[in-house]
Amino acid sequence: MGNTVAESLAAALRRHGVRDVFGQSLPSLFFLATPEQSIRQVVYRAENAGGAMADGYARVTGRVGVVAAQNGPAATLLVPPLAEAFKASVPVLAIVQEVPRPARDRNAFQELDHVKLFSACAKAVHRIDDPARVDDHVDMAMTEAASGRPGPVVLLVPKDVLAEPVPEATTRRAAYGHFPLDRYVPGPDRIKRVAGLLAAARRPLIVAGGGVHGSGAAPELAELQELASLAVATTAMGKGAVDETHPLSVGVIGYAMGVNGSTRHARPLVRDADLVLFVGTRTNENATDGWRLFPPSATYVHLDVDPVEVGRNYEAVRLVGDAKLTLRALLDELSTHSPAARTAGREELAALIEAGREAHRAQILPLAGSDASPIRPERIMRDLDAQLTPDTIVVADASYSSVWMSNHLRARRAGQRFLSPRGLAGLGWGMPMALGAKAAHPDSPVVAVVGDGGFGHCWAEIETAVRMDLPITVIVLNNAILGYQKHSELHQFATHTDAVDFAPVDHAAIARACGARGVRVDTAAELAGTLRTALAAPVVTVIDVITDPDAYPPITAWDGDTTLGEPTGGTHR
Repeated sequence: MGNTVAESLAAALRRHGVRDVFGQSLPSLFFLATPEQSIRQVVYRAENAGGAMADGYARVTGRVGVVAAQNGPAATLLVPPLAEAFKASVPVLAIVQEVPRPARDRNAFQELDHVKLFSACAKAVHRIDDPARVDDHVDMAMTEAASGRPGPVVLLVPKDVLAEPVPEATTRRAAYGHFPLDRYVPGPDRIKRVAGLLAAARRPLIVAGGGVHGSGAAPELAELQELASLAVATTAMGKGAVDETHPLSVGVIGYAMGVNGSTRHARPLVRDADLVLFVGTRTNENATDGWRLFPPSATYVHLDVDPVEVGRNYEAVRLVGDAKLTLRALLDELSTHSPAARTAGREELAALIEAGREAHRAQILPLAGSDASPIRPERIMRDLDAQLTPDTIVVADASYSSVWMSNHLRARRAGQRFLSPRGLAGLGWGMPMALGAKAAHPDSPVVAVVGDGGFGHCWAEIETAVRMDLPITVIVLNNAILGYQKHSELHQFATHTDAVDFAPVDHAAIARACGARGVRVDTAAELAGTLRTALAAPVVTVIDVITDPDAYPPITAWDGDTTLGEPTGGTHR
């Protein structure tokens, strides 16, 4: 007797390079078949966390992340993480069990129209109804997820189909589970034109987005930065695309360039740019500070794999193609130009960038060096940054956590990963995303920086981390408020709703109850030693840091808002 659909599905995934599937037993027949293919089931407690794990896994591996779930309510919980992956261009394959075919459209238990459910957050939705077409549908799903602009795809499998025999053994050998699946470059005339623009520009600026990481183009970007003496800034999702200690690296720009922002003093460099080259970025609201950041007089060039994104918000010279190959083509073309024009201003450019860094260091020192309790987030980030290595993966939750990470932690090498759910920016996805990254890279230190509001969405996944032996370090910025919401309401309305203040929670005790290490930090003097111990420990550690509720990051729109108080403190609790 031949394989069942469940067995063939597992074999097809293995053929595409899948080694891990995030799941909670269902579809049961599928997970009973995966051990035979040496596919590990990485468990989750809730499907929305499982989807975020698959997302984080995909981001750091260059392989399609796979998550599986039951029909109905479990499937609905996959919508948020798939929506994040869709907006962030991350390939995730979701395998969702459906009710048996004879029960379809008869109000079966937990029956739902999954095609409609996922239509807005997936590139495609397929259903395996014919056992003979398992490989067809898996190959289509993998191809769609990993090709073009990557994104999530949903594969629906009725419960009865999983048990049916496959009539004929597959002869397929192709593997499509990596991305970018296809790489292509713009025509030589377009490459020549852009190389000429870069060579002739007096004040060019590159803005690198998450597409640089997705393409694996960090080495080429670093080479271009050095060869052509180009200033390179990144978006929040592009952080780590270049070495942030390099003299020509600007840092993360966008909507958090207000007072105390790490790139606030780089505003003249952005404002005076005569050529802006976007690489792998959606030019979205936050990355452009509401589309106000970049000068209207500049010439724009936009390189992206998605032709619809090119020129969406800034009319640009179009470079539609893979970032890695296209940057390589630009490098080859620029090597034929005289470097004199670019190198002549290199020292002046580097001095301008260093002056901005030094101004920020001096401005932030009273906060980053503060011994006050509750502890300032800037101090927490300073002590964490001092212990990062080039191999450390840092994951931040949405909201304030990702802004603190972007402003105060530095990439030590081109290609270092700093993950944050900035596609849709849902709260609570940071810690499970870190678990996905750790499942992919067990030998790399993984740190999750989360607020107490976001951590409250996913406490249960600490037990997952313990059970699956995924020893991450979780830093909870415990300020007992839903910070971004409270401060945003104060900014907009000079008052706030009642829902933004929390009752006291001992997150370290929650960690210990789940079998993890839990440490509560009340004073700044404890930080460095606690972080050092956690990063060296082979166990899951949650550090509950009592954080100043009056601290808010450098959101540009909030500059000068007296309802928030001064950036160094306030009384707006």
